[in-house]
Parts: sequence; structure tokens; C-alpha cells
Amino acid sequence: MGQQEFRLSGSGGQGLILAGIILAEAALLDGKNVVQSQSYGPEARGGASKAEVIISGNEINYPKVRHCDVLLALTQVAYDKYIDFLREGGTLILDSSVENKSNRKDIKAYSVPILKTAKENLKKPMVANIVALGSIYELTKIVNKDSLEKAVLNRVPRGTEELNKKALEEGFNLIKNHKEECYEGKC
Repeated sequence: MGQQEFRLSGSGGQGLILAGIILAEAALLDGKNVVQSQSYGPEARGGASKAEVIISGNEINYPKVRHCDVLLALTQVAYDKYIDFLREGGTLILDSSVENKSNRKDIKAYSVPILKTAKENLKKPMVANIVALGSIYELTKIVNKDSLEKAVLNRVPRGTEELNKKALEEGFNLIKNHKEECYEGKC
């Protein structure tokens, strides 16, 4: 397995830092090498937020994402800020609430209702990060499905395990149901 770089971006309060930690833990459970980092604006909730994860079967020589293979963008601001750092041939997972999209034809781009699914189907907007992880898994298969579920259950607050398992399943289903609805490139 080669190296894969992920950037999960949105706004503070969407749980993307936790999502990055969970993705990294799942890769560790699979015996892969991992680096995880994060940053967020000084305003915390509502400000810019990103988590980065590098997963490799080999040694990781540089701990920062330069040009990601997978970009998750849950907000317009995150999309605008990071789209140019998605490498050619990369995968964009964009929340369907983001309206202004670039004209890049060199990527695979999916517009899926991650935030809406968490809010309307699960009645808990706070699990959008877990829905997003399910979508990332379904598109990349970067980690073992059981490892991802175990990492989710290891990290979510006690008493929310069933809700988060449902959120993960919703994320899997979003891609299964929307995979043909890519808006750029050849999916």
C-alpha cells in the first residue's frame, strides 16, 4: 500500500478533529503507519477547522499533508480554502450544502448530504463527523471496516455507541446511494 493523505475540513464544532483521530486509530488497528494532525481557528466553534491524516504501509517521512488524495469539505469556506491542495486524480467529498464549486476536471468529486443526513435522518447534527467517516470509508476502503467501527466505538462518548454505529452506516449508504451523482471528472 502506498501513502494516502486525507484532509477533513469544515468548521469548529463539527467534530472533524475527532473524525481524524478515529480514522488514524482505525489505520493503527490495521497495522499501518499513521500521522494525524489538526488545526482550528482561534474562535473554535464556528471557525475554520481541519484534521489531517496520513496513512501508509511504509515509513512516513514528512508529517504534514501537502497535497491530499482525499479532501472532505463540509462548508463553503473549507472548500474554497483547500480545493487547490487536492492532488490531480484525488477524491473530493463535498457536503451538498456547498454550492459554489470549481471547474476542476482532474478529480473525482461527490456531493453528498452529510450534514442533512445527520440532522434529519439521525436527529443529531453532532454525528455528521461519523457520517462523513462512513462516506470516506465507502469511497476509499483505506481501513478495514471492522477497525473503523471499533475505533468509532473506542472514541465516542459512552451511551452514544448505537447512535454512532447508525451514523457510520448512514455514511456507508450515502456513497452507495449517491456514488453515481458525481459532479466533476469521471467517477
